[in-house]
Amino acid sequence: MQNYKEDKPRIVIAGPTASGKSSLAVSLAQEIDGEIISVDSRQCFKRIDIGTAKPSQADLKKIPHYNISVLDLTEEDSVADFKGRSDQYSAEIESKGKTVIYCGGSTLHLKSLIQPLDDIPKADPENIKMLSQEAGEKGLEHLYQKLEEVDPEYAKKMDGLNRQRIIRALDVWHQTGKPFSSFHSNDSVILPEGFHFFALHHPRKILHERISKRADQMLEAGLIEETNQLLEEGYSRNLQAFNTVGYKQVIQFLDGEISKEQMIKDMKTATRRYAKRQITWLRRWPFVEWINMHEKTNEEAESQILDALKID
Repeated sequence: MQNYKEDKPRIVIAGPTASGKSSLAVSLAQEIDGEIISVDSRQCFKRIDIGTAKPSQADLKKIPHYNISVLDLTEEDSVADFKGRSDQYSAEIESKGKTVIYCGGSTLHLKSLIQPLDDIPKADPENIKMLSQEAGEKGLEHLYQKLEEVDPEYAKKMDGLNRQRIIRALDVWHQTGKPFSSFHSNDSVILPEGFHFFALHHPRKILHERISKRADQMLEAGLIEETNQLLEEGYSRNLQAFNTVGYKQVIQFLDGEISKEQMIKDMKTATRRYAKRQITWLRRWPFVEWINMHEKTNEEAESQILDALKID
């Protein structure tokens, strides 16, 4: 067992999708007697396993994982909900004398771990219902145009027509008369004492190759079949859980909107764009210690983390 700067440091392993976070977190947890909290906005949902790249059963047996498959598919989740759960998980892990390892790439969820959440009102079920009906009757484009009128700043930042985010932003505007973007703090993010924040880096070409390979592996593992089974059971296509790269494209294919070839192409393109956004976000934080995975094995990356935690 190594000697560390804190008795119980909190370690974050972040980075873009397909960068190898999960396997590194597991090997690190084995080395320092840690347990892992998933910082992922979709792994928390049950039954969407393949497209969310949940840890393997073998890894789940090696190391306890939290925030994996804890919500039913029909449930709604938020960053605030995640933060509440992660606080409970962290306290539970530390009560056992073990080290907390946060692992994931959902940027707002990562931010919630190290900066207090803005005081945004909770979702109003009546507003959500009304806006969802309006989207069904008049189309999501209609709601987006509304958002452009009341909150052009937030609409401009949106990558494509994200149903959940559009409806949530309009819900907040209906409740407060203020644009959703006005609730987003611009204060500088400062890493709290006791936290160590690492992010994995690959050259762009290598990362794109890893993304392509992962998409192919998901399809080989049965992503289409997994999605089709859930739709046949009657789950709505509009569930928050399905508003995810991979599932969105597969549903379009199953509905006959695109060919299988187009589905695969769109999956990979959307994932590359998502990875780019993740990297851009993480680059804004000067406290992130980047680990160049192109030059390091998992063992060497683990050594870099351990060196950062050792007593000087």
